[in-house]
Amino acid sequence: MNLRRDVFQALADPTRRAILLLVASQSMTAGAIAANFETARPTVSKHLQILTECELLEQSKPAVKFIIISTQNNEEVADFIEPFRKMWDDRFNRLEDIMKKYKSKK
Repeated sequence: MNLRRDVFQALADPTRRAILLLVASQSMTAGAIAANFETARPTVSKHLQILTECELLEQSKPAVKFIIISTQNNEEVADFIEPFRKMWDDRFNRLEDIMKKYKSKK
């Protein structure tokens, strides 16, 4: 049985998250991406394949293929993360209020 990978499965791996962070700042070739990791190039290639299958990365069309961030599934990830972001923002705001009260008592 061939199960389709989803975005969250791709993001679960720390190496794949690191690849996304690298490519977010600039498009890179697969070789340039692999040079940033102490693993074999085929291993990085497999990570790139998974990220591409999940539509988090895409390859440009010219002869030298650059890996670029895809915008396909970013909205799905953002929608999932938004409630957690709000929760942590609220918690940090409450902590900040507590710290301000603590400082004013000193």
